[in-house]
Amino acid sequence: MAVSEMMSSNPKLWKTSKSMQRMVHEGESGIRSVQIAGADPQLMAEAAQFNVENGAQIIDINMGCPAKKVNKKLAGSALLQRPELIKEILTAVVNAVDVPVTLKTRTGWDTENRNCVQIAQLAEGCGIQALALHGRTRACMYKGEAEYEHIKAAKQAVSIPVIANGDIDSPQKAKFVLEYTGADALMIGRPAQGRPWIFQEIQHFLENGTTMPDLPHEEVKDILLGHVDALHDFYGEYLGPRIARKHVGWYLKEHEQASEFRRAFNAIEAAPLQIEALEGYFDNVAS
Repeated sequence: MAVSEMMSSNPKLWKTSKSMQRMVHEGESGIRSVQIAGADPQLMAEAAQFNVENGAQIIDINMGCPAKKVNKKLAGSALLQRPELIKEILTAVVNAVDVPVTLKTRTGWDTENRNCVQIAQLAEGCGIQALALHGRTRACMYKGEAEYEHIKAAKQAVSIPVIANGDIDSPQKAKFVLEYTGADALMIGRPAQGRPWIFQEIQHFLENGTTMPDLPHEEVKDILLGHVDALHDFYGEYLGPRIARKHVGWYLKEHEQASEFRRAFNAIEAAPLQIEALEGYFDNVAS
């Protein structure tokens, strides 16, 4: 299951092009989980209702985002400093909709104030159906290593499903995290950038105990071209090629011979020329 990009609970922002793009669920397969963020209980409840009416089957509340522009509005992980406000928000959202409500958060605001066990218990008491926990504090951002011991402690403190997140970048790491924390599931973010097949690799390893062979270049080519084409189609002829650049960089970051190509690719502004360049790159790799 994939969760949507974060949606602001501020209705003044719902008409922006970015927000309107995030509201489009046409063609999506599987369960539609929409993530919302904010610090006002009433606005969060209304945002949850709005998104359910727009097709959301799960509402996910973001209390983990460490970005300054989010935290300065007391949203995202900044809320970890205000457990009493967290309770108001969770209660308001749970009572506002008839679909499951989940929570994404971190181990605490900083290393002196790790309160994920308290927040996990509070969330369960408010009716949250599952908790996704990133193994770092807000102060840690994405530095250092994920603190799986705190995810384990949170899992032991509640009966709702706990989803472990942070640094799960291989099938072997996935198995370790599941076994060590006792988590019910895993959430994977950054390690899937440029490697969307990591989910298949993990599932295969957990089921069979063996690692899958590396994908052949031709298969990587097909996946990447399909992804870039979808970005062009979704974001349009101006934004599409620009957004595609970072994705191509992620796909090719392990290709030693790709550094010069990436520099040239980042200067291409036309969608058809990006596709042509990628086809040429993989043809050269195969030859």
